[in-house]
Amino acid sequence: MFSFSGKENDHLFSRRCVLVNGPVIVGAGPSGLAVGACLREQGVPFVVVERADCIASLWQKRTYDRLKLHLPKQFCQLPKHPFPDHFPEYPTKKQFIDYLESYANKFDIKPQFNESVQSAKYDEACRLWRVKSVSNLDGSEVEYICQWLVVATGENAECVVPEIDGLKEFNGEVLHSKPTLHASQYKSGERFSGKKVLVVGCGNSGMEVSLDLCNHNAEPSMVVRSSVHVLPREILGRSTIELATLMLAWLPLWLVDKIVLLFSWMIFGNMEKYGLKRPKMGPLELKQNANGKTPVLDIGALDKIRSGEVKVVPGIKRFASGGGSVHLVDGRTLEIDAVVLATGYRSNVPYWLHETEFFTKDGFPNTPFPNGWKGKAGLYAVGFTRKGLAGVSIDALKISHDIAKVWKQDLQQKKDKAPRLRRCISQF
Repeated sequence: MFSFSGKENDHLFSRRCVLVNGPVIVGAGPSGLAVGACLREQGVPFVVVERADCIASLWQKRTYDRLKLHLPKQFCQLPKHPFPDHFPEYPTKKQFIDYLESYANKFDIKPQFNESVQSAKYDEACRLWRVKSVSNLDGSEVEYICQWLVVATGENAECVVPEIDGLKEFNGEVLHSKPTLHASQYKSGERFSGKKVLVVGCGNSGMEVSLDLCNHNAEPSMVVRSSVHVLPREILGRSTIELATLMLAWLPLWLVDKIVLLFSWMIFGNMEKYGLKRPKMGPLELKQNANGKTPVLDIGALDKIRSGEVKVVPGIKRFASGGGSVHLVDGRTLEIDAVVLATGYRSNVPYWLHETEFFTKDGFPNTPFPNGWKGKAGLYAVGFTRKGLAGVSIDALKISHDIAKVWKQDLQQKKDKAPRLRRCISQF
């Protein structure tokens, strides 16, 4: 029997309460879908809560048009359902969305859309999680009460908008490559033809946006503030990541890094003369490090940098107040028409999850892969491995097996207790 008192009791009856006979999964992106599919295979019921009005909103609403998977499809498919054979090795944005839609349909995953989770807290008194959400449509509140909570909001829930002196006073247009739900976004370079565009950031998004702008006859300048690993997407006709993965089964990481960098130098030559300095740490070691910085897989941007069509510039000092120019740290001034921020993303977990032991203040599990999927008191995390969709699949399988084991053991006991809760809690 649940026990509530005082103000807490008043709050309980001011919202609709739902007892979930299984886990609540927060997020309907690939991570949430993967866990849902694996739970469905185990026969475990669940509820998926999603703030957007569709699955995979990052892909459907917040990505640019030319986006493709940067890794071969076998590294990006979710558990229990491979990509169709007719899909190319690197599926397009539309093909990946189609795949995710078919995935959700196959496993009958129907999220509670347009519900933003405001808080999630473990109730020590009743040993259950209380997940409070608010409807984006009418402001109504729902409280889900469950034994397990799966955090599947992922590494890229919110875009990072840096504080740059004078940016708010810049006269031109400012966009983000993958913005939040309501921010301006970069979709295509078509409308920037003939314009000078400053791309802030040199990761995979920054490189691809710069390439896209070039292909639409714009004049991009890309800000590169720090060192970056740029690797060929393929080596000897095979995916670079695939080859590295195969070599890691037999060779130490430091040696695989040296081999990959040797091939990269043979293909690209010395990139420092173009303003791209390599980090001292190897690309795979850097990826596994605490900051998880991902190497850039080149899909054509380096040719544009060599030809001068994409200009590499150093860090920004400030934007000219009320004008259309930007001052760089090397003393140069650029006249520009627009700015695209390709400045990365962050987890939003600290904003809603009331828990400080399992997750860090940055919203990532304290324990690194492969053991960062399970916390205490029925708390789980998926999509925080910094290993892409392959890491998602590994964690989804572990989580579903762990929950299913307990759920099946306690099934009869839960059935016996459920009727005593019906006076204060509704069920789907």
